[in-house]
Amino acid sequence: KLCGYLNKLGIKGPIKTWKSRWFFYDENKCHLLYYRTAQDINPLGSVDLSNASFDCKVENGEGVFEIRTPSRVFTLKAISKQAMMYWLQQLQVRRWEFCNAQSRFPLHEGAKVQWNSVLLTCFCVLVCFYIDVVDNEDFLPPVKTPTEAVGLKAASLPAPQTSTALQNISLKHPWTEIQNTVYNICGSKQLWGKNGNVFSFSEFQEHPENPDEEQEAEEGTPEDGRMEPRLNWVRKARWMNSGFPGLPEELSRERNPMDKVSVLQQQILTLTEEVKSQKELVKLLHKALEAAQQEKRVSSMYLTAAEDKDRLELVRHKVRQIADLTSRLEALEQEKKELEQILTLRDSHIQELKEHVQLLMEKNHAKQEVVMALTEQMARELSDPLQEANTIAAETLYKQQEEIEHLKDDIDAYKTQNQFLNSEIHQVTRLWTSVAENEKALLMKCACLQARNCQMESKYLTVLRKLQEAVPGLPSSHAELVRNLIQEALQWDVKEEAEEALSFELTSALCPSSEYDEYGFMTVPDYEVEDWKLLAKIQALEIKSNNLRSQEVVEKPLRDRWNSVGELSPSAELKSLIRSGIPVEHRQRVWTWIVSRHCSHLPDHYQWLLRQSKSTEHPACRQIELDLPRTLTNNKHFSSPTSQLIPKLRRVLLAFSWHNPAIGYCQGLNRLAAVALLVLEDEESAFWCLVHIVENLMPADYYSDTLITSQVDQRVFKDFLSEKLPRLMAHFEQYRIDVSLITFNWFLVAFVDSLVSDILLRVWDAFLYEGTKVIFRYALAIFKYNEEEILRIHDSVEIYQYLRFFTRMIVDGRKLMNIAFNDLNPFPMKLLRNRRSMHREELEAELCELEQIKAAYVKEKAEQGP
Repeated sequence: KLCGYLNKLGIKGPIKTWKSRWFFYDENKCHLLYYRTAQDINPLGSVDLSNASFDCKVENGEGVFEIRTPSRVFTLKAISKQAMMYWLQQLQVRRWEFCNAQSRFPLHEGAKVQWNSVLLTCFCVLVCFYIDVVDNEDFLPPVKTPTEAVGLKAASLPAPQTSTALQNISLKHPWTEIQNTVYNICGSKQLWGKNGNVFSFSEFQEHPENPDEEQEAEEGTPEDGRMEPRLNWVRKARWMNSGFPGLPEELSRERNPMDKVSVLQQQILTLTEEVKSQKELVKLLHKALEAAQQEKRVSSMYLTAAEDKDRLELVRHKVRQIADLTSRLEALEQEKKELEQILTLRDSHIQELKEHVQLLMEKNHAKQEVVMALTEQMARELSDPLQEANTIAAETLYKQQEEIEHLKDDIDAYKTQNQFLNSEIHQVTRLWTSVAENEKALLMKCACLQARNCQMESKYLTVLRKLQEAVPGLPSSHAELVRNLIQEALQWDVKEEAEEALSFELTSALCPSSEYDEYGFMTVPDYEVEDWKLLAKIQALEIKSNNLRSQEVVEKPLRDRWNSVGELSPSAELKSLIRSGIPVEHRQRVWTWIVSRHCSHLPDHYQWLLRQSKSTEHPACRQIELDLPRTLTNNKHFSSPTSQLIPKLRRVLLAFSWHNPAIGYCQGLNRLAAVALLVLEDEESAFWCLVHIVENLMPADYYSDTLITSQVDQRVFKDFLSEKLPRLMAHFEQYRIDVSLITFNWFLVAFVDSLVSDILLRVWDAFLYEGTKVIFRYALAIFKYNEEEILRIHDSVEIYQYLRFFTRMIVDGRKLMNIAFNDLNPFPMKLLRNRRSMHREELEAELCELEQIKAAYVKEKAEQGP
């Protein structure tokens, strides 16, 4: 049991006093209870150690340490430094045992498989703890138990008292003091009752109380008001050490404790003398018994002898023994006389030596008196300023030596303090790691529950959409009910629902939800058509559910891999990482690196272009102003004419129109520059990113007036669609669907305003690094992703309507990426170049033929005249 007396610092207003308290550790609740004495039944208060930390400071004094809890700080003082270190070490051990013994959060059947890994992790943490125990010895070696100050034996010792008896009483809890006093009196009477049994203890009637919580002055009362087993053991120890049953009646008549002690001491001395005399008597009796037994054996042999000859031989043997003993006795007496003569000579010699020593001492004393007189005479003669300076120097040296000794003591104290603090930091770190593991497991469980909730909401909205389609065939009351349900569903806020279901701190730590994402795109697009609003809501819930499910399994390992990437350099591993998607915190750095590899930034070139655009108005200036309000209307940074990124976008487009006069400005460049601004933030970096896309990634004439290369890519894409997805292409041909009406804008602006922002930026990650082949891959993957849905539609109008918004129904970006980079392989760049060359020649021939037809038609009209 961890118990013992400590002094506790009590604060009553400006007055601070040390009060002696008996402390006892309750291992069931990890509380440190404290009483006024060891015999009290009701504690004055308790200290919760489960969330506490320990500290000792040298400047507070020897034996003083602190227990810091979230609510207050307890200052305690042990009788010695060893006792203090023992208490601190034992409290650390008890706190660790309690924290590791606490049960984990309950598991449900649907999550048993998921929590097996958590249990394995906790087992590994415990194994690491037992391994770290050896390391912990390096911080603070085990302290020996100070039995005189700690343990049940300390309860039998007198309690340390303060200067006055009243000073040690807790005035904050008078009722508790009265209860303890009454119980002690009752316990004493029961102990010295008629039966005289020191181990008979009766239960004291409980008087539950609810004292007020203590603030600054004395101590609060814990929830459990008693420690009966502890009290019984303490009382037994005290009464057993006091004596034994059946003491003389004079002891019970004595009222003064000092008189009792003196009586007991006198009795102990008497009994000790009696025991010594009895031991001497026993020794004499043993010798007499041995002689009698020897005589008995000889007599028995004499009596049992059969003949007189044998008896005579025994008598002769006895006579020889007597003669031998007589001669030995005479020799011993002669030796005794010689020793007495030697002793007499030595005594006389010792007497002579004593006289000689006395004479030497007298001479020595006389010499010392002469030396002292000469020393005083020299001191008087040498009492000059130099002597005084030497005396001062000697005193200074002495003081410095004393200071050095004090500093050495301080160094030892600080070393001990440092060892303990290192041990405390080490243990608190382990506790924090354990709590972090539990929090991580709870976050995983929270994510699973929230993902399931999003799936249920999505299914509910899907059912409402089906009912919405069937509204014309429903009765008016049912149709009105469906419309009301749809309106309520559209007004749901994802963030508010998450806060109602779970704590927002937990959900936001794992996957924050908001009206806008990290780059300002709306998580739920605001469409004018009510049917599309419901679809956008369904899509937002599906995306959120998918992100929550993949956060721990996919996104966290990917983020860890990106965090380990140092300096960027082209490699197969970097290519794979970029295809998987760049995390938000790394995207700006990677895009800047990609653009700088292909574009040499001319110093002050961008600033010169801005000055040029200010001094001279470009012909494309009017078209740029018309397109600015139509740029990324679903992004909060561009949704309003007063948005902060609108002026930056204007400057980037004007600078590019002067940088590349052959293109100037083409519709679509505004969206490319806007996405670059959102990610790179710096407008000059966004300008060079736009230059990289138009002049390096895209083929020539892609944004020219004729858009000839853009048309070529549409024909190339149809060829790939026929090869990779023949069933879908046959379905389009059957219903005369021209996919270029849908896909032309995909290629022109790299899917901006077609895909949701999360998938769009992942496409751009790979597009900026690899080029236009990525656009072909993702365009084919989009049709592959929705192939079965398209094949189920057998009407050309419905197919066109579905193709208008089907890209925004893609919610699983990982699945789309796997289709684009795995299912569509092989996809060689050489094949793409050959197809482009072939279709460019065909398109140029067709255009040339059209020009000829047009020229012939104009000539014919001119010949016919008006």
